Amino acid sequence: MYKNWLFIALFTFISINSFAQEDIIAKEYFKKGEFEKALTSYQKLYKEQPNNQLYLFQIVKIEQELERYKNAENRLVDAISKRENPNLLIELGYNFQLQNDTIQAQTNYNKALNYLKDRPTYAYSIGRSFESHSLLEQAITTYTTAMQLKPTLNFNMQLAKIYGEQGDISKMFNSYLDFAATNPTYLDYIKREISEFITEDGDSNANQLLKKTLLKKIQLSPELLWNDMLSWLFIQQKEYNKAFAQEKAIYKRQLESLDRIIELGLIAEQNQDYQMAISIFDYVNQTSQSLFVKIEASLKTMVLKSISTKPENFNKIQQEYLDLLDQYGYTPETLSVQKSYAHFLAFTLDQPEEAINILKNTLDYNVPELQIAEIKLELGDILVFQEKFNQALIYYTQIQRNLKNSTISQEARFRVAKASYYKGDFKWAESQLKILKASTSQLTANDALDLKLLISDNRVEDSTQTALKKYAKADLLAYQNKNRQAIIVLNDILETHKTEVIIPQTLLKQAELFEKIEEFDNAKTNYLTIIKDFKDSILLDNALYNLAQLYSNVFQQPEEAKQYYETLIFNHQDSIFYVEARKKFRMLRGDNIN
Repeated sequence: MYKNWLFIALFTFISINSFAQEDIIAKEYFKKGEFEKALTSYQKLYKEQPNNQLYLFQIVKIEQELERYKNAENRLVDAISKRENPNLLIELGYNFQLQNDTIQAQTNYNKALNYLKDRPTYAYSIGRSFESHSLLEQAITTYTTAMQLKPTLNFNMQLAKIYGEQGDISKMFNSYLDFAATNPTYLDYIKREISEFITEDGDSNANQLLKKTLLKKIQLSPELLWNDMLSWLFIQQKEYNKAFAQEKAIYKRQLESLDRIIELGLIAEQNQDYQMAISIFDYVNQTSQSLFVKIEASLKTMVLKSISTKPENFNKIQQEYLDLLDQYGYTPETLSVQKSYAHFLAFTLDQPEEAINILKNTLDYNVPELQIAEIKLELGDILVFQEKFNQALIYYTQIQRNLKNSTISQEARFRVAKASYYKGDFKWAESQLKILKASTSQLTANDALDLKLLISDNRVEDSTQTALKKYAKADLLAYQNKNRQAIIVLNDILETHKTEVIIPQTLLKQAELFEKIEEFDNAKTNYLTIIKDFKDSILLDNALYNLAQLYSNVFQQPEEAKQYYETLIFNHQDSIFYVEARKKFRMLRGDNIN
């Protein structure tokens, strides 16, 4: 008895395995276009499983590829006679359509659609069958009819995708928004889908259509969902003032969290709309009931002002820092303000000693070790600013020891390497940078790799490292905000080390400093020199992108900008600037990006 059961189990296993192998073989034949062999395999499979409709449809598809339409028709009619099914009717109709018999095709399509009268829930299967044959109008009829017959059904997502394929953007937007109205959890997904059709240009046809659609919905039904979508649209268009108006409307009706408005402020800052960001954080400060949020919002406005204002206003910003600290005190709760103020004193007002005194007083606070590490990192940075490298290294080393393997520990190691590089100890700097190549912080790893390449390339070329020492000196001057002095040192390299490998790097660094002091023509000259004379340099894509940005944003010469974006796109597809360059090129060309 046991042997019999064992034999049955073994036979069953072999049969199943053989069947699975035949299925794989059939698919492979079809994939390769070997339709006769594929047909034979699928007929074997269908004979074994006559109720498997997928095998039937595959056989029909192969017969259509072989233009054996009558065979396919007979096979489908036979299947329908045994079990009438809307999907079979659609397949039969499509078989007639392939023979240009549109009357018979439509007759069968209508028969399939008639199933919806009794079973509207069949719409999903019927609609998918129509879509599989690109019968989009029939699919639209399927979904809209089903929703009319049974209003609880929602096929707006399917309709939106079809309208998008047809290029009917207005109907697509309406369908997506109608779906969102009853399925708000899908809002982020819908935004991603819609983002494929809109651009940063608020005057584009798609952007205007979406705005009009949303405004109309707000008039008919003042749901916050529409304000959310409108705010999102304005953010895509970089119209942060308009997005701010929508976010305030949402907040006033909900009176919950200010997180959305804070996020908008951060987006405006990231896109360098500093004045709008300042307005947003001022509003947060005035509106919030949280002491922590008020302090952080006030701090954010001062940092943004220091970035965007002219030197003659620095004293006013300093007074705002002092007023804030007078209001809330020099306590652990204002640690972020004290740290920011110290940075402002050192790097903007050139008062490093006063900055160091403020920071040293915070080291005794009873706060988490991570916050203490951030203070020590700032202390080290200010000591580097003063060229007190050995003292700076003490603080950086303490961070590495106390918070091993953390992101801030890796950052401290990078600062050690940078300080060593500034003082000309290239060998030690390079040893630290080798360790950081495997950093879990991608930013740290990238910065470490860039600096390591700079050092290693020039150490090999020049045993005395004279040019590299000058470059490090210029880099330090730039770090100290002494940009004009840095430019002079870099100019010395260009004049006295003309044949050395460091020249492209020097030209790029100098060009970026020219941009900082708004000597844009000089920056352009440097970029053009790299493009013309250093075609094999790994910095060529940097020069192309930066020059395109100059032409677009400063010189207002879009045609020139397009030329350099296009060169980067076609010749440097592995560049980190590739995606952004392609996006900007298409915008300048006026493409409808979708």
